[in-house]
Amino acid sequence: MTKGPGGNLGAFCFERGGIMSQNTASLVPELEVTGAALSLDFYTRILGFQIVYQRPEEGFAYLRLGTAELMLDQYSLGRTFDTGTTPMTRPFGRGVNLQIRVPQVSPIIAALTAANHPLYLPLEDRWYRKDTVEVGNRQFIVADPDGYLLRFYQDLGQRPCQPG
Repeated sequence: MTKGPGGNLGAFCFERGGIMSQNTASLVPELEVTGAALSLDFYTRILGFQIVYQRPEEGFAYLRLGTAELMLDQYSLGRTFDTGTTPMTRPFGRGVNLQIRVPQVSPIIAALTAANHPLYLPLEDRWYRKDTVEVGNRQFIVADPDGYLLRFYQDLGQRPCQPG
């Protein structure tokens, strides 16, 4: 691991698979998918993620959308973490949804609509109590081709706690 520009420890560069990359996320989920091509098309063409790098022979891709990062890895190609004790059945990622902050949710909803891809949870404005204020999200949830739930949201700011 080397220091970032100006010796800044907050901007680490590290070697990943022989590639030096700037990493902004401290947690990067790796999603095991059944079809790398289908998943890559969904994440890039429809949702707008960019490919940081990939290893097509392994069905692997490292993706970024803004400061959100995730990895896709095709089941049974390359390295696998399958122990054979859990069946690989959809929907994957039961009980987990990945929250992804975006500047605006409307372009993603438009792309999903154009692709005729349904929403899992329709668009809503939701306020959550955080200590003495409420923070707002304009959000929706979509399931990827393997059933992983992705919650896209835009920040609506904060307001005083509402009674009730």
